[in-house]
Formats: sequence, C-alpha cells, structure tokens
Amino acid sequence: MSRRFLLAALLGLILTLPSLAQAAVVAKINLSTQRMSVYIDGAPRYNWPVSTARPGYRTPTGSFKPTALVRYHRSTIYDGSPMPHSIFFLRGYAIHGSYEIKHLGRPASHGCVRLHPANAAALYSLVQRYGPSKTRIQITP
Repeated sequence: MSRRFLLAALLGLILTLPSLAQAAVVAKINLSTQRMSVYIDGAPRYNWPVSTARPGYRTPTGSFKPTALVRYHRSTIYDGSPMPHSIFFLRGYAIHGSYEIKHLGRPASHGCVRLHPANAAALYSLVQRYGPSKTRIQITP
C-alpha cells in the first residue's frame, strides 16, 4: 500500500512541476498584428499596440527571458535616443517605452519592441514585481 502511495505522490509531483516552472508574466508580441498581449499567471491582463522593426531591420523571434532591467536608458547606437523602462532580452534588443506614439501599431523601430511610455512602465513594474526569472517574452511572426 505504501509503495502505491509513494508512486502516486511522485506522479503528482511530476505532473505539477511543469506548471511550477511556467512564467508568471508572459509578454506575447505578434509581429504581424503589431500587438503585445500580457498574461499574469496565465490570465490575459493587457493588450497594447507596439512598433517593431521597420523594413531593413529585424526584431528577433523566439522565446526569451529578460537579461536586464534599466529604468531609464539612452541608446548607445542611435544618438542617445531615450528608452524608458527598458527590458533587455537579447544582446541590445529591448522592450521599452517610446515617445513616438504616433507610430505605435506599425513597424517603425530598428528592432526593439516599442510601447507607449505608460504601458512600458506598467510592464516594467510587473517584471520587477514577479522577477525576470518568472517572466517570458515570446515574439512570433
């Protein structure tokens, strides 16, 4: 009897582990629609317009974890352009606020994912609260 109990407990643990490893914050960016959907613990919370790479540039696709959070960053590549609430996820690529809000909803960047400054602040706050290790950034074509 105890052997069955132990096996049942182990099976339950094995089935539970994948859900424990899931990210609490998931930012899904769709390049085709130029939208970001943000999920908290699997529930949809926000849906925002974004701007990603314009022709001649690229926004990487795939699944990433944040590598750095910088409240106020200035681009070292593009003339010190302001990048408030930057969430870096791959080399120099980041999700960040942009004051070029008239371009949101269509490709306009050099590869980063641009958000309205208020939305970037909200996402930044979520990533800080839950932690980069519990955050996933998914970018699809």
